[in-house]
Amino acid sequence: MPTAAKLTAAVAFAIVAYLAAVTFVPHLPEGSQIGLFREITAAIGFGTGWLVMGGLVGQGYRDAAGSGVRTSVTLVFCALLGFAIYLMVKKSFKMIYDGPMEAVLAVFEIMMEYGRMMLVPDVLGVLALGGVLGGIAAEWAGRRWS
Repeated sequence: MPTAAKLTAAVAFAIVAYLAAVTFVPHLPEGSQIGLFREITAAIGFGTGWLVMGGLVGQGYRDAAGSGVRTSVTLVFCALLGFAIYLMVKKSFKMIYDGPMEAVLAVFEIMMEYGRMMLVPDVLGVLALGGVLGGIAAEWAGRRWS
């Protein structure tokens, strides 16, 4: 059921995801193709905000801040998994892997590689602060328009 809290959470985490992606771009290796990276990450943020944070409102502002950080972590996991699968498929068309199991394991290797690149203060700060503010905004919308 659509609610104001879910919509607010979705928009807030789409913004958080977009800002985190913009902050992460300078940390990518030289020559990386950006393409629609920021926009796709924002769409993943919209989905996680709606599905994860939207269902966790109504328990107070302190819990909403914690739920916002939880939503940011879920957002990062989903984005890493999605982009790792995309990169694995792209590499598999070039016949880089010897078999399907090697390709599946490569997904987790790619996730770890890009996850390590994200462990910088500016990206983590955007995700943490954005998660807290997004959670509080969703809680406020839930109380305001329920």
